[in-house]
Amino acid sequence: MFGDLMGMMGKLKETQKKVEETKKRLDTVLIDEASNDGKLKITLTANRAIKNIEIDNELLEDKEQLEDYLVLTLNKAIARATQVNETEIAAVAKDGMPNIPGMDMFK
Repeated sequence: MFGDLMGMMGKLKETQKKVEETKKRLDTVLIDEASNDGKLKITLTANRAIKNIEIDNELLEDKEQLEDYLVLTLNKAIARATQVNETEIAAVAKDGMPNIPGMDMFK
């Protein structure tokens, strides 16, 4: 019994380490998003850190329009980054989970 428990604990620690490594790697995965007309371009990491924003000069003339573009485009970029992040983390967590009866939440 204790051998199984120790094996499961070891596998959980290994999985935790892999999850942390995956989180670090996601800092290097870049997500590019642009407004529909290409006047605003945003790059962020899969961990949702903004790396770059490019704004067309035309948008600088209208503060309200620029704010709308920022909200819409940032939300799209964050949603894409979140999807990549959650998919990657879930894959690592699922792969590393020991087979514990009743604990199939990652399957």
